[in-house]
Amino acid sequence: MIEESIAAGAAAQGQRLSDDIVTKLAALLSSLERWNDRVNLTAVRNIQDMIKLHILDSLSVRPFIQGPKVIDIGTGAGFPGLPLAIVEPDVDFVLLDSHGKKISFVTQMIVDLQLDNVKAVKERAEHYEPAFGFDTVMARAVTSIPRLLTLAGHLIGDTGHMLVLKGRYPVEELETIRSKGQWQASVSKLVVAGLDSHARHVISLKRKSSVS
Repeated sequence: MIEESIAAGAAAQGQRLSDDIVTKLAALLSSLERWNDRVNLTAVRNIQDMIKLHILDSLSVRPFIQGPKVIDIGTGAGFPGLPLAIVEPDVDFVLLDSHGKKISFVTQMIVDLQLDNVKAVKERAEHYEPAFGFDTVMARAVTSIPRLLTLAGHLIGDTGHMLVLKGRYPVEELETIRSKGQWQASVSKLVVAGLDSHARHVISLKRKSSVS
């Protein structure tokens, strides 16, 4: 049932997943359910809601990922990072969060699902100093866009970009960003099967100096 719902939802979003990938995504949700019984990882408890709000919502940003190095900041229980790492095995992901219990879950999922392309890091974004910049920096439900750029802008590589997943169109946040003149922002609607077509947006941000 879980597998069928995941496969059907992904197909409705234009993504046809192999049986192996669907099995891993279902196993991820099953583990999340078990962990939630003893550790509060997510407020979403209904399995069909988990499919929509965790798996399908995560996969909706897949077409916007650029480059082989991606970081998911404030990943929580691993969303959107874990589902994206499962469907993109040739992309290297860093999943960053400051909460130990959530990173413990992510670490266990990396082992259980044999995800060789994922690294879990317990750290705050503003304190994380990797040896390289990332092609894509992702954030979902972390903080406002201006504050996010202040905390995590240093993680974006010279030609990289930041993807911010939002609900409704963030008018005031974008006005603040554009008024400062340092960032080029583009907004796209996200198609998430089972959710209101106006409910999700992704904002792509690039330094103007990197835009030719």
